[in-house]
Amino acid sequence: MDTNELIKALAADARRPGLTMNATWRGAAAGALMLAGLVFFMMLGPRPDIATAVETVRFLFKFVVTIALAAAAFATMRVAAWPEAELRRMLPYLGVAPALVLAGVVLELIALPSDAWGTKLIGTNSMLCLTFIPLIGLAPLALFLLALRHGAPSRPSLSGALAGLAAGGIAATFYAAHCPDDSPLFVATWYTIAILGLTLLGAIAARWAIRW
Repeated sequence: MDTNELIKALAADARRPGLTMNATWRGAAAGALMLAGLVFFMMLGPRPDIATAVETVRFLFKFVVTIALAAAAFATMRVAAWPEAELRRMLPYLGVAPALVLAGVVLELIALPSDAWGTKLIGTNSMLCLTFIPLIGLAPLALFLLALRHGAPSRPSLSGALAGLAAGGIAATFYAAHCPDDSPLFVATWYTIAILGLTLLGAIAARWAIRW
Protein backbone atom coordinates (compact mmCIF):
# COMPACT_ATOMS: atom_id res chain seq x y z
CA MET A 1 0.00 0.00 0.00
CA ASP A 2 1.50 3.34 -1.05
CA THR A 3 1.28 6.59 0.92
CA ASN A 4 -1.78 7.95 -0.88
CA GLU A 5 -3.71 4.72 -0.36
CA LEU A 6 -2.75 4.68 3.32
CA ILE A 7 -3.95 8.25 3.82
CA LYS A 8 -7.26 7.49 2.09
CA ALA A 9 -7.73 4.38 4.22
CA LEU A 10 -7.04 6.32 7.40
CA ALA A 11 -9.46 9.01 6.27
CA ALA A 12 -12.16 6.43 5.76
CA ASP A 13 -11.52 4.95 9.20
CA ALA A 14 -11.68 8.40 10.81
CA ARG A 15 -15.21 9.04 9.63
CA ARG A 16 -17.96 8.14 12.03
CA PRO A 17 -20.52 5.72 10.65
CA GLY A 18 -23.68 7.49 9.48
CA LEU A 19 -22.14 10.95 9.64
CA THR A 20 -21.04 12.34 6.28
CA MET A 21 -18.51 15.11 5.84
CA ASN A 22 -21.22 17.39 4.43
CA ALA A 23 -23.32 16.86 7.54
CA THR A 24 -20.28 17.45 9.72
CA TRP A 25 -19.49 20.76 8.04
CA ARG A 26 -23.11 21.93 8.08
CA GLY A 27 -23.26 21.20 11.80
CA ALA A 28 -19.92 22.91 12.44
CA ALA A 29 -20.97 26.01 10.50
CA ALA A 30 -24.35 26.26 12.24
CA GLY A 31 -22.80 25.66 15.65
CA ALA A 32 -20.04 28.19 15.01
CA LEU A 33 -22.53 30.90 14.09
CA MET A 34 -24.77 30.17 17.05
CA LEU A 35 -21.96 30.09 19.61
CA ALA A 36 -20.27 33.19 18.20
CA GLY A 37 -23.62 34.99 18.29
CA LEU A 38 -24.26 33.85 21.84
CA VAL A 39 -20.89 35.15 23.06
CA PHE A 40 -21.36 38.39 21.15
CA PHE A 41 -24.81 39.17 22.53
CA MET A 42 -23.86 38.13 26.06
CA MET A 43 -20.69 40.22 26.19
CA LEU A 44 -21.18 43.11 23.76
CA GLY A 45 -24.29 43.49 21.64
CA PRO A 46 -24.78 45.88 18.69
CA ARG A 47 -23.63 49.49 18.92
CA PRO A 48 -26.30 51.94 20.12
CA ASP A 49 -26.43 53.86 16.84
CA ILE A 50 -26.61 50.82 14.58
CA ALA A 51 -29.84 52.02 12.95
CA THR A 52 -27.99 55.08 11.70
CA ALA A 53 -24.73 53.25 11.01
CA VAL A 54 -26.32 50.83 8.53
CA GLU A 55 -26.97 53.79 6.26
CA THR A 56 -23.25 54.47 5.87
CA VAL A 57 -20.95 52.81 3.35
CA ARG A 58 -18.03 52.41 5.76
CA PHE A 59 -20.10 50.44 8.27
CA LEU A 60 -21.51 48.09 5.64
CA PHE A 61 -18.09 47.69 4.04
CA LYS A 62 -16.79 46.00 7.19
CA PHE A 63 -19.35 43.22 6.74
CA VAL A 64 -18.53 42.78 3.08
CA VAL A 65 -14.89 42.20 4.02
CA THR A 66 -15.45 39.94 7.02
CA ILE A 67 -18.13 37.80 5.37
CA ALA A 68 -15.98 37.39 2.26
CA LEU A 69 -13.09 36.26 4.47
CA ALA A 70 -15.19 33.85 6.53
CA ALA A 71 -16.80 32.27 3.45
CA ALA A 72 -13.52 31.85 1.56
CA ALA A 73 -11.64 30.47 4.56
CA PHE A 74 -14.45 28.06 5.41
CA ALA A 75 -14.62 26.76 1.83
CA THR A 76 -10.84 26.33 1.72
CA MET A 77 -10.84 24.58 5.08
CA ARG A 78 -13.37 22.08 3.77
CA VAL A 79 -11.10 21.30 0.85
CA ALA A 80 -8.10 20.99 3.18
CA ALA A 81 -9.91 18.32 5.21
CA TRP A 82 -9.31 15.80 2.43
CA PRO A 83 -6.01 13.93 2.05
CA GLU A 84 -3.55 15.54 -0.36
CA ALA A 85 -5.94 18.43 -0.98
CA GLU A 86 -5.06 20.82 -3.80
CA LEU A 87 -5.52 24.29 -2.35
CA ARG A 88 -4.02 26.47 -5.06
CA ARG A 89 -7.35 26.79 -6.84
CA MET A 90 -8.79 28.37 -3.67
CA LEU A 91 -6.22 31.19 -3.53
CA PRO A 92 -8.29 33.63 -5.66
CA TYR A 93 -11.17 33.30 -3.18
CA LEU A 94 -8.88 33.86 -0.20
CA GLY A 95 -7.53 36.95 -1.92
CA VAL A 96 -10.92 38.67 -2.19
CA ALA A 97 -11.06 40.04 1.38
CA PRO A 98 -7.48 41.39 1.40
CA ALA A 99 -8.07 43.01 -1.99
CA LEU A 100 -11.24 44.67 -0.71
CA VAL A 101 -9.44 45.97 2.37
CA LEU A 102 -6.59 47.31 0.28
CA ALA A 103 -9.01 49.07 -2.04
CA GLY A 104 -10.86 50.54 0.95
CA VAL A 105 -7.63 51.80 2.48
CA VAL A 106 -6.54 53.44 -0.77
CA LEU A 107 -9.88 55.21 -1.13
CA GLU A 108 -9.74 56.30 2.52
CA LEU A 109 -6.26 57.75 2.07
CA ILE A 110 -7.43 59.65 -0.99
CA ALA A 111 -10.57 60.95 0.70
CA LEU A 112 -8.99 62.07 3.98
CA PRO A 113 -6.30 64.68 4.63
CA SER A 114 -3.01 63.11 5.68
CA ASP A 115 -3.18 64.55 9.19
CA ALA A 116 -6.33 62.46 9.84
CA TRP A 117 -4.82 59.13 8.81
CA GLY A 118 -3.27 58.36 12.19
CA THR A 119 -6.46 59.14 14.08
CA LYS A 120 -8.53 56.86 11.86
CA LEU A 121 -5.99 54.06 12.07
CA ILE A 122 -5.76 54.13 15.87
CA GLY A 123 -9.52 54.56 16.34
CA THR A 124 -11.16 54.48 19.75
CA ASN A 125 -11.47 50.77 20.56
CA SER A 126 -8.38 48.99 19.28
CA MET A 127 -7.86 47.00 22.50
CA LEU A 128 -11.52 45.99 22.55
CA CYS A 129 -11.11 44.73 19.01
CA LEU A 130 -7.99 42.75 19.88
CA THR A 131 -9.77 41.24 22.89
CA PHE A 132 -13.21 40.34 21.64
CA ILE A 133 -12.57 39.08 18.13
CA PRO A 134 -10.42 36.25 19.55
CA LEU A 135 -12.91 35.60 22.37
CA ILE A 136 -15.86 35.39 19.99
CA GLY A 137 -13.84 33.18 17.66
CA LEU A 138 -12.66 30.58 20.18
CA ALA A 139 -15.79 28.41 20.08
CA PRO A 140 -16.01 28.43 16.25
CA LEU A 141 -12.33 27.50 16.08
CA ALA A 142 -12.87 24.56 18.42
CA LEU A 143 -15.80 23.31 16.33
CA PHE A 144 -13.84 23.61 13.11
CA LEU A 145 -10.93 21.67 14.57
CA LEU A 146 -13.35 18.94 15.63
CA ALA A 147 -14.77 18.86 12.12
CA LEU A 148 -11.27 18.55 10.66
CA ARG A 149 -10.70 15.54 12.89
CA HIS A 150 -13.58 13.89 11.04
CA GLY A 151 -11.51 14.12 7.87
CA ALA A 152 -7.82 13.44 7.35
CA PRO A 153 -5.93 16.59 6.39
CA SER A 154 -2.40 15.84 5.26
CA ARG A 155 -1.21 19.27 6.47
CA PRO A 156 -2.71 19.70 9.93
CA SER A 157 -1.08 23.04 10.73
CA LEU A 158 -2.27 24.60 7.48
CA SER A 159 -5.75 23.19 8.01
CA GLY A 160 -5.76 24.55 11.56
CA ALA A 161 -4.67 27.96 10.31
CA LEU A 162 -7.58 27.96 7.87
CA ALA A 163 -9.90 27.01 10.75
CA GLY A 164 -8.59 29.99 12.70
CA LEU A 165 -9.01 32.24 9.68
CA ALA A 166 -12.62 31.13 9.21
CA ALA A 167 -13.33 31.53 12.92
CA GLY A 168 -11.73 34.96 12.82
CA GLY A 169 -13.90 36.00 9.90
CA ILE A 170 -17.05 34.92 11.73
CA ALA A 171 -15.96 36.62 14.95
CA ALA A 172 -15.04 39.83 13.12
CA THR A 173 -18.45 39.87 11.43
CA PHE A 174 -20.21 39.84 14.77
CA TYR A 175 -17.78 42.28 16.35
CA ALA A 176 -18.25 44.71 13.46
CA ALA A 177 -21.84 45.23 14.59
CA HIS A 178 -20.53 46.60 17.88
CA CYS A 179 -17.40 48.40 16.73
CA PRO A 180 -17.77 52.20 16.38
CA ASP A 181 -14.60 52.42 14.25
CA ASP A 182 -15.67 52.07 10.64
CA SER A 183 -12.53 53.32 8.89
CA PRO A 184 -10.89 50.84 6.48
CA LEU A 185 -7.59 51.91 8.03
CA PHE A 186 -8.78 50.64 11.42
CA VAL A 187 -10.18 47.43 9.94
CA ALA A 188 -7.01 46.75 7.97
CA THR A 189 -4.89 47.14 11.09
CA TRP A 190 -6.70 45.88 14.19
CA TYR A 191 -9.15 43.39 12.67
CA THR A 192 -6.24 41.85 10.77
CA ILE A 193 -4.09 41.51 13.90
CA ALA A 194 -6.95 39.94 15.85
CA ILE A 195 -7.82 37.50 13.07
CA LEU A 196 -4.18 36.54 12.56
CA GLY A 197 -4.03 35.72 16.27
CA LEU A 198 -6.79 33.16 15.83
CA THR A 199 -5.11 31.88 12.68
CA LEU A 200 -1.86 31.28 14.56
CA LEU A 201 -3.74 29.65 17.44
CA GLY A 202 -5.50 27.33 14.99
CA ALA A 203 -2.21 26.33 13.38
CA ILE A 204 -0.67 25.53 16.76
CA ALA A 205 -3.70 23.73 18.19
CA ALA A 206 -4.12 21.60 15.08
CA ARG A 207 -0.75 19.96 15.62
CA TRP A 208 -2.21 17.95 18.51
CA ALA A 209 -5.96 18.29 17.91
CA ILE A 210 -6.00 16.87 14.39
CA ARG A 211 -4.71 13.33 14.54
CA TRP A 212 -5.60 10.35 12.41
